[in-house]
Formats: sequence, C-alpha cells, structure tokens
Amino acid sequence: MRKKLPRQNRLVVLLNDSEQKALNNYCRKYNISNRSKFIRETLMKDILHRFDTDSPTLFDM
Repeated sequence: MRKKLPRQNRLVVLLNDSEQKALNNYCRKYNISNRSKFIRETLMKDILHRFDTDSPTLFDM
C-alpha cells in the first residue's frame, strides 16, 4: 500500500496571457478539472524521464 505524502511545498508559476489561454483551452478540450494535478504530473513525468535518460549505463563511453 502506498503511503500518502502531504504536499506542503508551494510553487508559484506566472504565465503570460497566451500561455494562460493555451492552458485553459487544453484543459477544456481534454476535460481536465484539476489543473494543479495536471501540471504537477506533467512536470514530474518530464523530470523522471530526464533522470532516466541522463543516468549512466554500463556501456556509456
């Protein structure tokens, strides 16, 4: 069973008008009701992907 970790750290992101409009349109088009969850998951997917891609492998030269 996964232990729930409380989210206690705040991150503030500022968007310009066109970025905000694009985010709103995307969320409306794909029925995303929780933008905070969407942004958090999207950000963490990219971070974890980069960690995986950048990690050293046995045959790196």
